[in-house]
Amino acid sequence: MQLINIGFGNIVSANRIIAIVSPESAPIKRIVQEAKDDGTAIDATYGRKTRAVLIMDSGHVILSSIQPETVAGRLDKDEEDILPD
Repeated sequence: MQLINIGFGNIVSANRIIAIVSPESAPIKRIVQEAKDDGTAIDATYGRKTRAVLIMDSGHVILSSIQPETVAGRLDKDEEDILPD
């Protein structure tokens, strides 16, 4: 199982991530609000501004305060460490 740090010591399973998106667009804002209403939102921002939204295959939506590019970069770095040359 591959784990990825999404900020402030919060870690998620990289294999369960479907998408890493920016929270700026209206459709993503709706997805986040619906997840909050349904109780499937996980706020891992520690009170800071949401900069990335992780959509999980379980239907959960995780809010992170680090940039989507940073999360994706950590995901790519972990894959390079695992893959043989």
